Amino acid sequence: MKQKTCKWRTLAVLMAVFSSVAAMGQQQSSADDTDWMKNLTSRIMFNGYAQAGWSWQDAGGVKTNSYNLKRTLLWAKARITDRWSFLFMHDFSSVVQEFYTDYRLTRDRSLSVRFGQFKHSYTMENPLSPTALELIDVYSQAVLYLAGEGPDPLNGVNYGRDQGLMVYGDLLRGMLHYELALMSGQGINRRDQNNQKDFIAKLEVRPFDGLRIAGSGYVGTGCAVGTAAWNPAVQVGDNYRRNRYAVGAEYKTAPYAGSQFKEARPVSIRAEWLGGQDGDVGSRGGYVTACVPVVDALDVVASGETFDRNTTTDGWEQTNLTVGLQYWFYKKCRLQLQYTRCLCGDMVSPGGDYNWLQAQVQVAF
Repeated sequence: MKQKTCKWRTLAVLMAVFSSVAAMGQQQSSADDTDWMKNLTSRIMFNGYAQAGWSWQDAGGVKTNSYNLKRTLLWAKARITDRWSFLFMHDFSSVVQEFYTDYRLTRDRSLSVRFGQFKHSYTMENPLSPTALELIDVYSQAVLYLAGEGPDPLNGVNYGRDQGLMVYGDLLRGMLHYELALMSGQGINRRDQNNQKDFIAKLEVRPFDGLRIAGSGYVGTGCAVGTAAWNPAVQVGDNYRRNRYAVGAEYKTAPYAGSQFKEARPVSIRAEWLGGQDGDVGSRGGYVTACVPVVDALDVVASGETFDRNTTTDGWEQTNLTVGLQYWFYKKCRLQLQYTRCLCGDMVSPGGDYNWLQAQVQVAF
């Protein structure tokens, strides 16, 4: 009992001393504290978004519909110095997505380095945020598979991200942009399963405002974590050749269509052709996507895209034709409605072609 009483007295004395010192120094330190807090808050930025919606299909003659919560992401970016920053991103409906640090080595933007887990450079679409892309299903089939954005049974779902080291920069006053990366090749939140590293390169030419022409390539060795029906020769644990290429272009007009809660938006059109090799099986595909603001905050979206998972065997191709509307009701927030006609090979959809109707709401800050 005496020991407890002694402890409480000691704690009371310490608190009293601390309070006295704090009060004495409050006037002197208040200005410093205010400056420190302002400096801290000015260097940390939080962003996030959620996408949820509804989907209806009649694939195989069976009508299905369901609500879905696709993404709920939150990320924080800390600007440690004017050249050094760090980012952490988590998807609360999935897994940790990104954690990396950037450091700019030069006074201009000609050379920076990035280390950690991040979206890799292959294709024009992969580095883009789902909040900026036009389709509810976000990426084209070719990008979903070849860039690892969607289901790839051989390498798993990695959301277009990997762990590694990248150097990048802008040259010739921004007319030339390059990215060179040495990546694990095993995807996110997973240790490398072989000793080989994958090499990714991208080069973008920007001859004038609004136009960019890009080429990217991927050379590596995968270690299969699953099997694919269109590539039966590759089994779990096998090391297999995994190479890709992509060429494309994007043009955006000057912004012209604004609204009360949305900044002016341009007409945009983006097209890309992609190809890849997984072991002995080749795949190829491409897309053309356009977005046209028509009035106030309303845009018309149209897209045509195709992908063949196995170019030597019939039945693995699929073509999607999409048309839709999107309405920006507040800054980065929008409502989307899209209809897609899916034209499928026998191996992709034994029931033949089908219709797909989707609606989605996006809230972002």
